[in-house]
Parts: sequence; structure tokens; C-alpha cells
Amino acid sequence: MNKKNVLSVKNLNKIYSKNRQKSIHALKNLNLEVNEGEIFGLLGPNGAGKSTFINILAGTTIKTSGDVNVWGFNLDKNPRQVRASIGIVPQEVNVDPFFSPRKLLELQAGLYGIKKKDRITDTILKLVSLENQANSYTRSLSGGMKRRLLVAKALVHQPPIIILDEPTAGVDVELRNNLWKNVKSLNKQGVTIILTTHYLAEAEEMCDRIGILNKGNLVALDSTINLLKRIQTKIVTLVVNEKVNIENQSLNSLNVIDNKPGQLIVSYEKSKLNIEELINYINKQNIKILDISTDDGNLEDVFVRLTKN
Repeated sequence: MNKKNVLSVKNLNKIYSKNRQKSIHALKNLNLEVNEGEIFGLLGPNGAGKSTFINILAGTTIKTSGDVNVWGFNLDKNPRQVRASIGIVPQEVNVDPFFSPRKLLELQAGLYGIKKKDRITDTILKLVSLENQANSYTRSLSGGMKRRLLVAKALVHQPPIIILDEPTAGVDVELRNNLWKNVKSLNKQGVTIILTTHYLAEAEEMCDRIGILNKGNLVALDSTINLLKRIQTKIVTLVVNEKVNIENQSLNSLNVIDNKPGQLIVSYEKSKLNIEELINYINKQNIKILDISTDDGNLEDVFVRLTKN
């Protein structure tokens, strides 16, 4: 079955005019599509245009030009339906300290005009593991619970798309993992997730596909696996029983990082050299390889390469 596009953006531009002479081009001809049921990561350094993009979808920033369609609705023609199709989880934790989670979700449902009988407050509280705190004052919740409450608020109107804006900024590791479990379980239930982050490990772990924004330009858009395949350099550390003679080798693209008795560290381009060739070269010297560890690089390498220009 062909998955449908839940978000389609064509030639999206946003220009902030400071004065007659100076304007900032925050988004430059952005084109991207997000498919139903995927976790899509939007990455980029600060000021790359991620927040501008989300604010346009949320209706808090007006685009300069371009076409945006969400869940089949056009942003210009059906702004209300577009907003109803998206749940946005903001970066800032801002919840009323004197309401309980249940009361907050009920109020939110009221704002969306959802009838009492159609509300799924208890289901949502369970989904974000807050059923035991449903009736406590929000001010007594931990930071992690407040984060999950923001996710719950975004789910009240049962949108098909959830946007998480830097959801784990300034959050400890345990909380981050907890939040990821929640996001993955939402995704399993068919919710499409769009995630902005500058934590590359997070994107690598979570996202099916990734778009990388830099200075308003989309500099990459591919599956996470394909982006990782772009990293050509492999670093290999070999523990050996004596010093390897590596001076006059003819191995393609091999670069010696460190060579001392007992250890050899090299790097090479994956497309030009196979690790077998290196092992054979060492074996020919009657040297025993006691251990091998390799480092394939990570998304950070791709990111740095794409955004440093």
C-alpha cells in the first residue's frame, strides 16, 4: 500500500524584513514531504529555520510564499483544518500550576470544541503514563511529568500528526529515554511524528528519515540509513602482538593515525579499501591480531560536513 503524504511543502519562503535595507531569509524555497506513519527528523543548527517552519504550520508565523498542505488541507484555504490536523509540543514547559492534568486536558478539549462524550482524557493520561497523577496539582509534578503533560495536551484533539519541537532540550538521560518510549508507542499507534532536534544521537536513534536545514536551505533529505552511508571514513584500531611495518604499503587511501608496538590505528575510505586487505597485509608479516575495533562515524560527521560551508 502506498503511504500518503501527510505534509507537503513546496517552495516555502519566509523573509523577515527588519527595515528597508535589511531582511532575513529564514526559509529559502523549502521543498519536503512527510509520509504517513513515519518519524521524520528536522535537524539543523540554531537559526537554521526549524522554529520558523514549525511556527508557519502552527499558524503563529505567516509565510512569505509557497504552498503548504497538511493532511490534504491547504494552509491558505483551510487554516483551521490544518491546525486541527497537527498537535504541537512546544519547547517551553508552560502549564498552569493550579490545575490538575485531567482538568487541563478537559479545558484543552473544550477549546477545541470536543463534546464531553467524545473526549479521551483517560486514554491520553494512560498513554503518557500520568494516570496516577491525573488529579494532582500540576505544580507538584516533576519536570519529566510536565514534559509528558505537554505531549498529552497536543493529543487532545486526536491529530494525525504530532510535532515535537526540541523535546529533550535540557532534559536528563533517563527522562529522555522515557520520552522516547512514549513517542515510539504513539508512532506504533499510527501517529506521524515530526521532530526537530539538534541532538544527533537522538535523530539517529528515532527517525526513519531526516531533513537537514542550514541557513534556511534544505541541505539533505534522505533516510537515516542512507545519510549514515554517506560517511566514507572508517577508523580501525588493531591490537597486535608486535609493531606492524606500515611504511611502504600500497593500500588505497590508508592513513596511519598511530602505530606503536601492540597497537595500530588507521583510517581509510570504505569505497577504496576493504578491511580484509588490511588484515591480509598484517598477517603476511606473521603478526597476530588480538583484537579489532572499528568506528563507522555517526550522523554528527554528516551534519558537520553538510552545515560547515
